Amino acid sequence: MPVNLPDKLPAVEILKKENIFVMDDLRASTQDIRPLKILVLNLMPLKITTETDLIRLLSNSPLQVEIEFLGLSSHTPKNTPIEHLMSFYTTFSKVKDRYFDGMIITGAPVEMIPFKEVTYWHEITRIFDWARTHVTSTFYICWGAQAALHHFYGINKYPLDKKLFGVFRHTLNDPAFPLFRGFDDTFYAPHSRHTTILGDEIRQRPELTILSESEDAGVYIVTSRGGREFYVTGHSEYSPLTLHNEYQRDMEKGMDSVEIPLNYYRDNDPNQPPLVQWRSHANLLYINWLNYFVYQATPFKHEEIALLGDL
Repeated sequence: MPVNLPDKLPAVEILKKENIFVMDDLRASTQDIRPLKILVLNLMPLKITTETDLIRLLSNSPLQVEIEFLGLSSHTPKNTPIEHLMSFYTTFSKVKDRYFDGMIITGAPVEMIPFKEVTYWHEITRIFDWARTHVTSTFYICWGAQAALHHFYGINKYPLDKKLFGVFRHTLNDPAFPLFRGFDDTFYAPHSRHTTILGDEIRQRPELTILSESEDAGVYIVTSRGGREFYVTGHSEYSPLTLHNEYQRDMEKGMDSVEIPLNYYRDNDPNQPPLVQWRSHANLLYINWLNYFVYQATPFKHEEIALLGDL
């Protein structure tokens, strides 16, 4: 099934060239199907890139998905044209009385700032709390995952000696968990961050379960509330060239001690193209989340989401 997107969203033309089936609002309205409504709070600086990356993964499903993008009233992005934000992003005040089958909250370039000093902390934690009663399952990514774990469970983040940057091997703590259907025993995912969370702290909270870890990258996926919340510390949604672009950006800024992303370029040579090792895992991760924790868990009537509790 296709992803239903606003007409003229830049991602539409990009994904059509990749033979990904997308349709505009008019055509979708002719189909007698109740689509899954997914809200994306996009905090990443390159918003159009992130939109495209997430839509690419959400489209790889037999389910019809309707995606809306949410922005923050208390923060104005610097790297995205205001016309794009006005055309394709809504505000919390406009969605707070609605219900959604799923929600994705991305990372943000504020990880070195203490949580409560982030300028939009009050607004984003209000959205976190709202999602618990208005969304069937919420998928937090990178800084978004750290922020939500801190807000709900008091989990701290800690600075790393150097940036965790590259593609790392992960293992499954519970291979039978539905999120991992079709996964191999080990798989790869990109990471790009300066801070981390500690497994020992998470294990002290019985409400939290660590589903996947990495010897090099640490905790990868955590869940709570019976799958109504997932916290993913890496960037499985990254396209093949995202780490390369980050590396080039840091080099151009003249940042001290810029290291090449590990396990990324062929032969670890930045003059060689990336060796993509995470795409199949990323597709399975999002398909399984949509199927088992959004589609199969959400009530037909959206307002009944408020009655779900902890599954």
